[in-house]
Amino acid sequence: MAVHTAAHHSSGQVLPFRESLLAMLGVSFVTMLVALDQTVVGTALPTIVAELRGFELYAWVATSYLLASVITVPIFGRLGDYYGRKPFLIASIVVFTGASVLCGMANSMLFLVIARGLQGIGGGMLVGTAFACIPDLFPDSVVRLRWQVLMSSAFGIANAVGPSLGGFLTQYAGWRSVFYVNLPVGLLSLLFVLRYLPHLRQTAHVGRMRLDWPGALLIAIVLGSLQLFVEMVPKHGLTPTAAGLLVASVAGGYALWRWELRSPHAILPVDMFRNPGLNALFTLAVLGGFSMFSLLFYAPLLFQGGFGMSPKEAGLVITPLVVFITIGSIANGRIVSRIRNPNLMLYVGFTMIACACIAIAIATRSAPRSMLMTVMIVGGLGLGFVMPNLTVFAQQTAGREHLGIATALLQSLRMIGGMFGTALTGTLVSHLYANGVRGALTADNAAHWFPQLADPQILINRDAQTSLIGELAHAGHNGEALLEAARDALVGAIHLGIAVAAAIAVVAIWQSRRVPPIRLRRRVEPTVQAD
Repeated sequence: MAVHTAAHHSSGQVLPFRESLLAMLGVSFVTMLVALDQTVVGTALPTIVAELRGFELYAWVATSYLLASVITVPIFGRLGDYYGRKPFLIASIVVFTGASVLCGMANSMLFLVIARGLQGIGGGMLVGTAFACIPDLFPDSVVRLRWQVLMSSAFGIANAVGPSLGGFLTQYAGWRSVFYVNLPVGLLSLLFVLRYLPHLRQTAHVGRMRLDWPGALLIAIVLGSLQLFVEMVPKHGLTPTAAGLLVASVAGGYALWRWELRSPHAILPVDMFRNPGLNALFTLAVLGGFSMFSLLFYAPLLFQGGFGMSPKEAGLVITPLVVFITIGSIANGRIVSRIRNPNLMLYVGFTMIACACIAIAIATRSAPRSMLMTVMIVGGLGLGFVMPNLTVFAQQTAGREHLGIATALLQSLRMIGGMFGTALTGTLVSHLYANGVRGALTADNAAHWFPQLADPQILINRDAQTSLIGELAHAGHNGEALLEAARDALVGAIHLGIAVAAAIAVVAIWQSRRVPPIRLRRRVEPTVQAD
């Protein structure tokens, strides 16, 4: 393979305008694939679980994807530094799209969880490489911010149609169609990446590069054990199995640290964590992911199960959240390069996220739809002000040598935060809902009806509700009152979960002070193109 240095243009980009545009379209279609999947599935998930049953696996539909992504993002982020992003981007599209088909074919919750895990592997490969393509193509951070508007717009299109499309497809074509919608987007992204994205590498490696497979295995052990521990303890307490998982995670973390210190080609360069600037940004990525994913995954359940909206209505209310993430990102690109203190955007963004979470945590079923949509707009703008800046600030701080792994780690840590957010919120919802329903049934001398109301999906399935009300009435109970009590229990449980997300966002505001002053500067460094 011949390797040569690509010429830089005076505008701070590797390729001329036309080639840059086509390459960015390819990367944008790839990111659209992930964004569309997240927003469509989030809205359809309550209906999916209502049909397949097994509410105990509700959180795992999200966390299995997140866990697989978290493990693969740093691995392929580092491999992209070595070998270039394009081969891994192509592989990620194929895996992600193929797994989407399997998700659509799922006949049980367990099958769906496993298929989502495979989809997460493809999504992790994709995130670990796609975001790092941008600084490859645009070494100048100011130029990069301008071109990222294209990616933000792609996110915006996917996010704008995602929730409404998810609700529409679920209601009129069945929930399986929300996974099959990835097929045309996947094929389009594959076509553009194959044809237009150049194969760029930051450095030319001499000889065969040894891959840090022990490091990759240890990352999987640490994160996998930690996730299982987080899921198990709130439900079953500190059992011997849970204690073993915690020990495995801690021991794996220590072994990973020791191994990476002496590995010549460390997949996780530990010197990055000694950098106070990167350390602060990594912490904010975890906190931001916690709040973001809690809101994205449990607001639809609140609106449908708690407030009685249809999937389509819930999709319309959620849409401003994801649309204004994009609008916020675009506005941020205009603002952050013009103000003297770019760090200010982090404070503003996290404050808006906290306000949105607090508002949802106190919202009632009588709240006007316009008010809920306004809250979603505030939350979306806040996320749009935070997420792009964390990425660009980390790229600016890490430097060329660690650009891919720093970008990948930031995305990975954001998903770790999301993993904890969805797991903790899911655990709170399951326990508090069950306790509330049990109390209401006991008060009405109907405790033996608990199995029929134990799964909150009954509050979404209108046909099942009508049938249950009839059965309860026949047995001498007020079915509508008991269902209303169950609905109140669900609202209270989700309110508490979202309140925790609000508290985490407040902590992020405080932690933003640890980020050293960022100066967005023009810097053009050599990029290597492999033919």
